Amino acid sequence: MSGPAWLAAIFAALMLVVAAGCACRLAVSWLHGKDTERDADGLHVGMGVAMAGMLEPRLIPVPGFAWAAVFAAGAAWFSWRAIRAGGGAGRAGCAHPVAHAVECAAMVYMLLPVGSWPSGRGSGMAMPGMSRDATAGNPALTVVLALFMLGYAVWAIDRLASSSGAVPAAAGAGRSSVAAVTTPAAARAEVAGTTGHPRSALAPRLGVCCTIAMAVTMGYMLVVMLFS
Repeated sequence: MSGPAWLAAIFAALMLVVAAGCACRLAVSWLHGKDTERDADGLHVGMGVAMAGMLEPRLIPVPGFAWAAVFAAGAAWFSWRAIRAGGGAGRAGCAHPVAHAVECAAMVYMLLPVGSWPSGRGSGMAMPGMSRDATAGNPALTVVLALFMLGYAVWAIDRLASSSGAVPAAAGAGRSSVAAVTTPAAARAEVAGTTGHPRSALAPRLGVCCTIAMAVTMGYMLVVMLFS
C-alpha cells in the first residue's frame, strides 16, 4: 500500500500552513509579550517543515539525518520537561511535554528506516512507507505510535470543543462575580489556578487546531508506513 500523491500533497501543504501559523504565534509572543507555549510552537514550526519535506521532498530537500538529530534533541528536551514537571503541566512553556516527546520520538522513528532523504530537488518520495526502498520498521511499534497520534488528535478535538463551550460559561461567571477579581494580579492568579499558566495563552484555539492537524498527518504517515 502506498499513499496517493494528491493526498500527500494536501498534507504537505497543511503542514506548511501549520508551520507558518506556529511561527506567527512565536512572533506575536516575542513582539507583544503574549503567553504561548514557545518550545512547543518552535517544535511544530520545525516539525511542519520536516513533515512537508517528507511528504514532498521537492519542497524541502533536507537530509533526514539532520532532522533526526533535531528531533532527537527535542525528545530529550521534552522528556526532561516532563520529568521536571512530574508528568503534569510545566510551570511555563509547554503544557503537555509527554505528548511532544512522543511526537519527536515518532519523527526520529519515521526518519531512521530511510537513512537519509534525497539531497536534490525532483527526487522521488522519501517518506517511509511511500518510498520503494523504505522499510516498515517494527510493525508493533508503528501501530502503537499511530494509535497514540490518532488518539492525541481525538483528545485535542475534545479539548477544542470543551474550550468552546467553556467560554460563554466563563463570561457569565465573570459578570456575576466582578467583585471577586479587582486587580490584574488577582486575575492572573485565577487563570493560573485553573490552567497552570500565569496568563491565558495566545490564540489557544489556533494552537489546538495546529496540534490536531499535526497529529492527524503524523498518524496518516505512520499508517502508510505500516502497510507499505
